[in-house]
Amino acid sequence: MTAPANRFVVGPDAQGRSAVLQRGLTKVQSQEGLYWSATLWATEETAVDNMITGDRSQTPDLGESLQPLPNGLICRALEISPGAGFPRHHTDTLDCLTCVRGEIYLVTDTDEVLMQPGDTVIIRGVKHAWSNRSSTPCLLVGTNTDATPLGAR
Repeated sequence: MTAPANRFVVGPDAQGRSAVLQRGLTKVQSQEGLYWSATLWATEETAVDNMITGDRSQTPDLGESLQPLPNGLICRALEISPGAGFPRHHTDTLDCLTCVRGEIYLVTDTDEVLMQPGDTVIIRGVKHAWSNRSSTPCLLVGTNTDATPLGAR
């Protein structure tokens, strides 16, 4: 599967001017016929600090986890292959995902919604599944933000 996206990180150079500081994808994972994924950015602080250089998505302790680090977020691109999907699951995160290319069914306990380019879903730590019933790949881009689990308060 070819990479469906690329990544450019823009920040201050040594003279304080805006510049492209990093190019290329990190934490690329794939399983032929199922999915392709890349972590675009990751943090571990409640308040994002643009003064901190580096990219947590490139650090080994992030591993292959789909969960962000404590009080952090992960920005990710996820391509789901035609005829593939992910079974019902939940994470203790607040997820915001936008369909960029293709189409995908978002499946909840009570509903199925066809997402098409431009559609965005916010998933608040509940069960959901993905089903690509089309003949083309679907590219989703979004964030997973660490959150208090449902029922934890």
